[in-house]
Amino acid sequence: MRIYDTREGRLQPITERLGDATGASWIDLLRPTAIDEQAINRWLGVEIPDREEMEEIEISSRLYTEGHTAFMTAILPAFGDSDEPEMGPVTFVLTPTVLVTLRHHEPRVFTMLSQRADRGLAVAADGPDIFLQLLEAIVDRLADILERSGRVIETVAKTVFAKTDIKVHSQTDFGKVLAELGRQANALSNIRDSLVSLERLATFATALFIQRKSHKDLRERLKTISRDVRSLADHDVFLSQKINFLLDATLGMISIEQAGTIKIFSVAAVVFLPPTLVASIYGMNFDFIPELQWLYGYPFALALMVVSMLLPYLYFKRRGWL
Repeated sequence: MRIYDTREGRLQPITERLGDATGASWIDLLRPTAIDEQAINRWLGVEIPDREEMEEIEISSRLYTEGHTAFMTAILPAFGDSDEPEMGPVTFVLTPTVLVTLRHHEPRVFTMLSQRADRGLAVAADGPDIFLQLLEAIVDRLADILERSGRVIETVAKTVFAKTDIKVHSQTDFGKVLAELGRQANALSNIRDSLVSLERLATFATALFIQRKSHKDLRERLKTISRDVRSLADHDVFLSQKINFLLDATLGMISIEQAGTIKIFSVAAVVFLPPTLVASIYGMNFDFIPELQWLYGYPFALALMVVSMLLPYLYFKRRGWL
């Protein structure tokens, strides 16, 4: 549990334990214990949701009010040691003056704001202002993730469509391309889930701010957040469509490469079929074959095999099949 209060317009950490006389603007709960949850419940006068309630998908379980306290849950990504984001619910408990955040994983925006507050660099007025700052930082973070995914997808597209020469594509590891497209598709799916939850949260918060007659500046900031979330959702859909297109294109390139390999084997089989036929004829065990007694029979058979091999080869070469 980390407790912060606003003093002289800045967010300052409070080291004392949470009590009835504690003045706080933001309380951040990361993997709270049962004792922490009981302390928050007594301090707020309402019961905060547990992890199972946070993970419920019903809108009524994620967005609701109890008296003057609003409960809003969104799905947010957190990046650890791997490139795959850890998705988890984050609940914002908002009173007219205080914000309580409840989470069981570590999105970077919370850590960044906490570090700034610890250094005395975070400017904040009250709980609703901190709430909007966190939403703005979350939207910026999601935009950065989408931009990074877009760059990766563009790199994959250049790899897939580098050249139409089959020799170039034969050197491309399409297995890695498919794996990268799969990772990006999964990441975009997670981000889309996060954006959908944020869009619903922003709509709920807008109605809440209007009901509370919050300052016009706060409502305008929330409208801007809503527009940004919608635009990011549209961009996420665009990137997902591009991944589907690249997936189809990659599978098509794999088919072309396989067809080219099969074509080479087919042409080779046709080219070597006539010499095989000649060798089979002169390998028969008949008592009388005129060429067996001929002085030039052996060179004649070799020349016949070479000519029978060159003729189909030159034909295929002329047709552009090689």
